[in-house]
Amino acid sequence: MTMQDCDILVSGGGIAGLVAAAAFGSAGHRVTCVDPAPPVTEESAEGSDLRSTAFLQPSIPVLKAAGLWERLSPHATPLQVMRIIDAGGKLPQARLTRDFDASEISEQPFGWNLPNWLLKREISARLAELGNVRFLPGTATTALLARDAEALVTLSDGSQHRARLVIGADGRNSMVRRALGIGTRTLRYGQKALAFAVTHDRPHDNVSTEIHRSGGPFTLVPLPDRDGKPSSAVVWMERGPEVARLRALPVQEFSRELNLRSAGILGELTQVTRLTEWPIISQIADRFTGPRAALIAEAAHVVPPIGAQGLNMSLADLANLVELSAGDPGSRASLDSYERRRRPEALARLMGIDALNRASMIAAPPLRDLRAAALGSLYAAGPVRRVLMRAGLGIR
Repeated sequence: MTMQDCDILVSGGGIAGLVAAAAFGSAGHRVTCVDPAPPVTEESAEGSDLRSTAFLQPSIPVLKAAGLWERLSPHATPLQVMRIIDAGGKLPQARLTRDFDASEISEQPFGWNLPNWLLKREISARLAELGNVRFLPGTATTALLARDAEALVTLSDGSQHRARLVIGADGRNSMVRRALGIGTRTLRYGQKALAFAVTHDRPHDNVSTEIHRSGGPFTLVPLPDRDGKPSSAVVWMERGPEVARLRALPVQEFSRELNLRSAGILGELTQVTRLTEWPIISQIADRFTGPRAALIAEAAHVVPPIGAQGLNMSLADLANLVELSAGDPGSRASLDSYERRRRPEALARLMGIDALNRASMIAAPPLRDLRAAALGSLYAAGPVRRVLMRAGLGIR
């Protein structure tokens, strides 16, 4: 069989992999992107991803350079305020509310939120516009031989490809990472997340809200209005047995639990999409690179969905790789630079998010009181508050 050549082979067609293909294609590279499953691009379709993604300010230049932001911005909901509510008292109601307003540090919102299924639809359409990008959905990477001069990749259709750089964007169980012999460090919490969309009585006013009680944060992230009603995406993190209990409830009982957990901050919540479930871990690869290969996104690092960090960390990976690949993509010098830049930053963020998640899981009332006091004291100091906001955005 004839060997097929490309500059970049992206293994993985999730959001990070699709953006990577668009970014490298827009930069003029010949790109092949593969994924075992076709992207599900309709909300109601089986297997659709009902989570949403908040693109923070530093990610927007990456999307613009990839020719994506013009497509995405009409569907995006701005996130002007990040609100943290402690509901850890005797009753599940807000006892402490603190607003982190982007206007304190920027003329722009913190970020913009979009449904994941819509992202896959729009990014796939962008790839179809790029003549130097081939997207092969339904095709998996089955073998990788990485050498100093080139990477040889075998796909599930039997075809063989020679690339100057292979990007592993194939998730937390990455085949590319295993082929490179790279291990991981994994932290488990016994948590899962329910993700779905709701409508509600009160407008969200472009406020993203995390409600802390126990088990993990309950997060409401603004979405465009739905059928004339305000709408938000929900990410509800709890310990595994509690998620199983919630999923088994009849509709009316689940609705009661949902509204109890939301502390009533947006009035009555009504579930409008099916429930999807995701395991929660933290994980980081021992290395982010191998010969002619680099790991990005969940192949490199996995964090709990707190503070909109996950995919924004992935786009920071991508921004660095695109910049460093302007000359010889996959050269040892460029990959060494990528390793030095990204792994320490990702590890520091993982450790910070791990600490926040463990604090959000606290069940003992005295420790929940301590958590609320810590939030109040951090917020009260203006300079500290602004430093925290800049750090969350990944800017100095």
